[in-house]
Amino acid sequence: MATEPTTGRTAAGAGIVLLTLASGQFLMTLDSSVMNVSIAQVAEEVGTTVTGVQTAITLYTLVMATMMITGGKIGTMIGRRKAFSIGCVIYGAGSLITALAPNLGVLILGWSVLEGLGAALIMPAIVALVASNFAPDGRPRAYGLVASAGAIAVAVGPLVGGAVTTFWTWRLVFAGEVVVVAAILVLTRRIQDAVPAARSRIDLVGVVLSALGLGVAVFGVLRSSEWGWVRAKPGAPGIGGISATLLLIVAGLLVLRVFFWWQARRVARGQEPLVDVTLLHDARLVGGLVMFGFQFLLQAGLFFTIPLYLSVALGLSAFETGLRLLPLSVTLLLAAVAVPKLWPRASPRRVVTVGLVALLAGIVSLILALDLGAGPEIVSVPLLLAGLGVGALASQLGAVTVSAVPDRLSGEVGGLQNTSTNLGASLGTALAGSVLIGALTTSFLLGVEDNPAVPDDLAATATVQLAGGIPFLSDAQLETGLAEAGLPADQVDAVVEENAAARIDGLRTSLAVLAVLAAVAVVLTRLLPTEPAGGREPEPSA
Repeated sequence: MATEPTTGRTAAGAGIVLLTLASGQFLMTLDSSVMNVSIAQVAEEVGTTVTGVQTAITLYTLVMATMMITGGKIGTMIGRRKAFSIGCVIYGAGSLITALAPNLGVLILGWSVLEGLGAALIMPAIVALVASNFAPDGRPRAYGLVASAGAIAVAVGPLVGGAVTTFWTWRLVFAGEVVVVAAILVLTRRIQDAVPAARSRIDLVGVVLSALGLGVAVFGVLRSSEWGWVRAKPGAPGIGGISATLLLIVAGLLVLRVFFWWQARRVARGQEPLVDVTLLHDARLVGGLVMFGFQFLLQAGLFFTIPLYLSVALGLSAFETGLRLLPLSVTLLLAAVAVPKLWPRASPRRVVTVGLVALLAGIVSLILALDLGAGPEIVSVPLLLAGLGVGALASQLGAVTVSAVPDRLSGEVGGLQNTSTNLGASLGTALAGSVLIGALTTSFLLGVEDNPAVPDDLAATATVQLAGGIPFLSDAQLETGLAEAGLPADQVDAVVEENAAARIDGLRTSLAVLAVLAAVAVVLTRLLPTEPAGGREPEPSA
């Protein structure tokens, strides 16, 4: 059994530990958003297409999602601080290779594979190291700050990526990551860690099953916009008209069912499992994992739709879009810090409920703001509310999941927690994107068919060519394309007008789906405990 360290330390020492762990969380999350605004330049410099760079981004997500459970177990076996340090070395090497990448293959090796593997070791270890370095009553604040660092990275990613790409080169982002990783490694010596338990052989069958199940399911989700969720889009893979997305998700879930059966079998035989499946019998842990999934689903969906609205519908640059997202970062950080400090004994269930209501209010107010047709300032109030909501969730959920089990199992909980967040983020982006594109396509096609200024032959051509999905285009992009195709000015104006209306319809529908999911999450908060971490917590009501 692992020996737990003492958690008493000076405020300065605790601050350094918190800075180190929060910096790691910030860096891991930054990579998921910072380069989305620089895809075109990256593709040009490494001699590939936009699709090639998007493939690298997808693979990065896949590697992280598939290896989180294994990364958490490795940390339990060799020590969380050691796993954190090794992960930083791997991640730093990947960042350096990416910064120097001459072609797509090297880019994928550095960015998708090495950085993904490094993140899979680092992120579960962060969860466990907070538990090792902070007493139970200080964990909500610590987890809140670490989680808010990740959420802020999502918000400032486009700002950082847009600025660096505009004024210098995207390669500086990854070169800068190498410097940050080096600084983090220097500070890790201040982190306390439990002595790892006696070494045991890792469950290789479990590793394969968990990676295969999660990888297949997440890949299906990530391809949903191109393939369709249930019915296969024209030209998309499928069987009997059923989309490959649905088939892959079902196949992934079946493999995961075999994985859990295998883990239970190992436990019954007295063998070391990759994940102790009895952990999932704890209602508080399951409730925390469910809420983590919803938080990142909603968060990812918002960070997909809002930048699109600002950059495409309103025509802001990547840098200006990032600036408009900053209010969310400010209120998010304030909520994550203030809630544990001002209300240390607050009920996690109540805080998360209030946070989700604020998040829901932000989404609804954004839907209403779309109808006003004003400038970018209309997103300010919705973003402030969304930031407060995400910050409130961040201040509670980490402590809820880890406090449900002994500290020696916090590494495994970290693996489960980050798997839940990756699944939620992947599903949120894919769902928001596919709903947006589907609603936009339907609205646009109906609009051009009913518009007397659009000739019947042009409407029929649009129906045939766009039924498989319409890109989210700005008015300027569409106008230029139609003019180059030789359409008369009056027809160009009519099509552009229909595109603008359809674009808002798509955004509104996508946000409405997120609002419904936020409402569902509010109902599910009954799964959370009513007592804070370290308190005596009754079983949540069923």
